[in-house]
Amino acid sequence: MEKIIFGKTGLRAGRTGFGAIPIQRISYDESTAILRRAYEAGVNVFDTANGYTTSEDRIGVALGDVREKIILCTKSGAKTSADLIAQLENSLQKMRTNYIDIFQFHNPEFVPHPGGEDGLYDALENAKREGKIRHIGITAHKMHLALEAVESDLYDVLQYPFSYLSSPEELAIAEKAREHNVGVLGMKSLCGGILTNARAAFAFLRQYENIVPIWGIEKMSEIEEILQYEKNPPGLTDELLDEIARDKAALSGSFCRACGYCLPCPANIPIPMAARMEFLLKRMVAENFKTPDWQEQMRRIDDCTNCGHCKANCPYELDVPEVLKRHKVYYFDC
Repeated sequence: MEKIIFGKTGLRAGRTGFGAIPIQRISYDESTAILRRAYEAGVNVFDTANGYTTSEDRIGVALGDVREKIILCTKSGAKTSADLIAQLENSLQKMRTNYIDIFQFHNPEFVPHPGGEDGLYDALENAKREGKIRHIGITAHKMHLALEAVESDLYDVLQYPFSYLSSPEELAIAEKAREHNVGVLGMKSLCGGILTNARAAFAFLRQYENIVPIWGIEKMSEIEEILQYEKNPPGLTDELLDEIARDKAALSGSFCRACGYCLPCPANIPIPMAARMEFLLKRMVAENFKTPDWQEQMRRIDDCTNCGHCKANCPYELDVPEVLKRHKVYYFDC
């Protein structure tokens, strides 16, 4: 596994990271097997969060005995310093460790600074002095917050969505991070599953030497595919560039990345899936989404109460109710 010095952390990070959101959905035996396979192949960066239900615990079960050989990254969306430290302690317990390598603020609405009335940054600095965390990071979905965090020089690591659908302005964030010696974890490299050419996605991100993509893995076949690319990194051939151009044309404009910040929905609309239904039907096995169950779920869009929660919490500032209506029309017309 090729490794880089991960920004100012000084950590030797493998260039392929493991995103542990999807392992919540499988059995403990399956998640243990997948995590061990990744580790044994040289993956040493594992990213999770306090809010990802059993994900932290699964990492602790699978990798607790090799703790000193891996880089553990987790995060908290706590709004108060007391809750932040409580969640840190919870993460330490679940992952069977006495320290977290990179502890991140999880998509905050502002960039925490030392001395802030919220006390969040100061709480993590204190935890760092106590040896409970090694480095402070932040995740963001909005460009201005990501840039503020990088330029503040307060953060060792930034986690931000990077893919071949990223705009030039978004990709410039990676260069700004390099200038400030900030390590970058790249999330949403497949845009929540909308991008289906992992080879093209891998080749595109491999251009950026300071980005460690954290690939969301749920199946053994998925980690095996990524490991093959790591073993023999694909270049950006004309064929892959053509594929990327086609995807950019098809997916231009605003689209749902399935981050889930719109939830919960009082009408029980499965927003992260429903707001991408046209793309899912075109790019995956359409029959899987034409079932009576999915028809019932898509009809829930008519039950929208216009409460405003999804629109207010979308980090990409989408008009979520309108996006849902558009995808519902396509779903029942196609």
